[in-house]
Amino acid sequence: MQYLSEYPVLKAMYHAKQKLNRLLLRRTMNKKTARRQLPKLLKLLEQLKASPLHSLAKTLTSWLEAIVGMWRFSKTNGITEGFHTKMEMMTRRAYGFRNFENYRLRVLTHCGWTGGVPLE
Repeated sequence: MQYLSEYPVLKAMYHAKQKLNRLLLRRTMNKKTARRQLPKLLKLLEQLKASPLHSLAKTLTSWLEAIVGMWRFSKTNGITEGFHTKMEMMTRRAYGFRNFENYRLRVLTHCGWTGGVPLE
């Protein structure tokens, strides 16, 4: 952190970013803890509005309801979205191929199938 001591504005922005990261990474909060953390997030957003990161503050403010919902529900559909992205990528690469069975096997291998009994 010695390199940031020469640039106080950059240092303040870095610390604000780190606070925001720590706050958003606390995924398994209960309602009581989330209520305590929300004022910290709002205070941080106010600080960011007055800094060069005002567009980030504006984005986070518009997504505030979804952020609070993230703390309420700790489950996501990230795994499903990841598999969907892989399948779309394979479909783009295989444009023009007509054999669905080859596509199906390719999807299974890319998504974790190790060669056991094929899924029906």
